[in-house]
Amino acid sequence: MTKDQIAGWNVELRSKSPLEIVRWAVAESDGRALVSTNFRPYEAVLLHLCTQVQANMPVLWVDHGYNRPATYRHAEVLKRRLNLNLKPYLPRITAAHRDAIYGPVPTPEDEASLKEYSAIMKLEPFQRGMRELAPRVWITALRKIQNPSRAGLDIVTEDSVFGTIKVSPVFHWNDAEMEAYLRAHNLPNEWDYFDPAKADEKRECGLHASW
Repeated sequence: MTKDQIAGWNVELRSKSPLEIVRWAVAESDGRALVSTNFRPYEAVLLHLCTQVQANMPVLWVDHGYNRPATYRHAEVLKRRLNLNLKPYLPRITAAHRDAIYGPVPTPEDEASLKEYSAIMKLEPFQRGMRELAPRVWITALRKIQNPSRAGLDIVTEDSVFGTIKVSPVFHWNDAEMEAYLRAHNLPNEWDYFDPAKADEKRECGLHASW
């Protein structure tokens, strides 16, 4: 996979719909496509798109143990509604165990401690999941408007950390387009989501950034 190939794919896919992009990704995967999720707002859009193309696509979810009750309920609703082939990966220690040893989740000002939290509770289980599931193509819900680090990406990128082609079918969609898709397919959304590792919407949690 060369930079020219990636550039060519992005030119080709820029005019395609998210569903067409997912079809392209699955065709490129040689039977090894995976979609990751955290069940945050609008994740139902990507999960619905993926299950339309490949009903049994593995869905990698890192359940770090700090999700709010509404997020867990939302995950159960989507799991049943879309018949998700959910692959949950949990940290080696529970949230209660981590809090007892390290204290409460750090505040946004404590960058070093936030990275330590993310490494233990999110990155380790995610890396374990990626090793075990071994996708050739990793489908994500990244969108250009989400934060500054993502604005410089594109629909297709190479993830050298995991050795995959990373494909983001809704990369160029705004919130209004995501809302319209949810309404068109009568899909639920979840607004109570909170990720302690990000602390705010402009911070990258680490799954999509090299630390």
